[in-house]
Amino acid sequence: MLYGFGISHVGAQIVTASAQQRAKRQQRVEELCAATLRALTGDVDLHYRGRQLHQGARRVPLHAPHLRVDTDEDDFAECRGATDATALRLLYSDPAIQREFCPGVEDPIARLMFEWLEQMRVETLVRDDMPGMRHNVLQRFEHWSRDFYRAGLAKGRLGILFYTVAQVCWSRLTAQHVLEETEDYIESTRFNLASSIGSPLAGLRRFRHDQRQFAPYALEIARTISDMTKGEQGGGGNWNTSLVDHEVGEAASRFALLLDFEEGEGDAPALALSGESKVFAEASQTYQAYTTCYDIEVEAQTLVRQTMLREYREILDKRVAAQGINVPRLARLLRAMLAEPANDGCLFGEEEGIVDGGRLAQLISSPAERRVFRQDRFTPISNCLVSILVDCSGSMKAHIEPVATLVDILLRALDMAGVSSELLGFTTGTWNGGRAWKDWRRAGEPAHPGRLNEVRHMVFKHAGRSWRRSRTGVAALLKADLFREGIDGEAVDWACQRMLSRSEPRRILIVVSDGCPNDAATGRANDTFYLDNHLKDVVAQREREGAVEIMGLGVGLDLSPFYLNNLATDMTQALDNALFDEIVRLIGRKHRR
Repeated sequence: MLYGFGISHVGAQIVTASAQQRAKRQQRVEELCAATLRALTGDVDLHYRGRQLHQGARRVPLHAPHLRVDTDEDDFAECRGATDATALRLLYSDPAIQREFCPGVEDPIARLMFEWLEQMRVETLVRDDMPGMRHNVLQRFEHWSRDFYRAGLAKGRLGILFYTVAQVCWSRLTAQHVLEETEDYIESTRFNLASSIGSPLAGLRRFRHDQRQFAPYALEIARTISDMTKGEQGGGGNWNTSLVDHEVGEAASRFALLLDFEEGEGDAPALALSGESKVFAEASQTYQAYTTCYDIEVEAQTLVRQTMLREYREILDKRVAAQGINVPRLARLLRAMLAEPANDGCLFGEEEGIVDGGRLAQLISSPAERRVFRQDRFTPISNCLVSILVDCSGSMKAHIEPVATLVDILLRALDMAGVSSELLGFTTGTWNGGRAWKDWRRAGEPAHPGRLNEVRHMVFKHAGRSWRRSRTGVAALLKADLFREGIDGEAVDWACQRMLSRSEPRRILIVVSDGCPNDAATGRANDTFYLDNHLKDVVAQREREGAVEIMGLGVGLDLSPFYLNNLATDMTQALDNALFDEIVRLIGRKHRR
């Protein structure tokens, strides 16, 4: 069988994995699916973040229930079929035309049906030279239909109505028979629908190659079905979660027709809240600080009394020991991931390679001698800098012990792997603006003053010092009163500048945070997302420059609105080797352009 893309053999190799392997499997599946989408559409900006498809920074919604797959449970063929169907939507559907005809949010049933019919339309437009893609998308819809039916979701009056409409429209558009297993079950409902949607159904098939002419017929069907559901509800009701009866049970949570196209996975980490700043946009994406007079860069351990530092170090050592992490193994993984071969002289007296001129006389005197060659010797060298930037805002106090434990283990492993590392932190000198805010008040509160607080950047470990010499300074992370508010964008820029002053050719910045940038004084004087938009601008600029790879490590939060390369972690659970394996993969993942 020729499939829609040339990676079908991987499907047979990807099987249901253990809990420790699921994250790796999901990442692999997402990478394959994203690569396939980019190959089919020619759009290099398509990628997955937090289990959601994105086009650049914009999230790509799924417009049909049968495109939703679970990488933990569904086999690779299901993911492959959904990927091919998504590629067809991106290739053959004009969003402007779709918005022109699409019903509004006040009629979610009609909106769902209209979007679903458009998805069915594009799935009929597979090129003749791609029979594998046609097989994939047809198989995916059939599998979804079978699973929906067997889960009992087509038993209620509304369930069977929507299931029948989907089967009838799909059958008419694709010229395929309805699912044989359910043909008798839907026959009565299909007969009753004939008088209501028979005429627009014919139009769907006739104009499936023309989206603009297809849309009015799809809209007529969508509104007809919406009116029918309102009748089933007794003329009202709010349908915003599922279209099946409540008695169906837990199965509904997986196979229900979800009406919120932007809704993410229910069990996925929360997504960092983000929005647009009018103030930042009106300033032509130019960020400013009202004053930098009170900003400081400080050695973190100087902010803690030595007796307290020793106590914090003892606490941290006990926590690290309790986790049972295999640090030497982690170091080996990091070395394998980050080291690159470097020429380290030559090996002489080899039996193959380049003739060694110094041994020519030996070759003449002993013609049978074969060890007259030399070879270049290569040694893995970890010529890389990993900088960890910890958000020291107030909300991080609740997570700082596990975060400090994780960071300490990671720094120790990097040191054992021969990788240069530094640990930085950022906070503010005070709450609610402090002296900067007072200066602004005395000046008459000019509009849009920019950042209104005293930035404090802290160095816990320098890149030029080993973990052993810096371990006491690392323990300063446990001092709770260092944590105030967070100006993330300036901190990321500061960390990048520090890294650029170093000689290592590869530089990796890991930002550990549990939320969005936040400073109360700045937010009130500008607008809510002023600092948020500056962070995005800084990260985008640094990524374009390409000198520093920036990654986000979310503490119970998906940081994908800010960092293209990111990982969400659950710090309420004990740290284990599987978590560090995920972090190693995050570090080793090359920056995708």
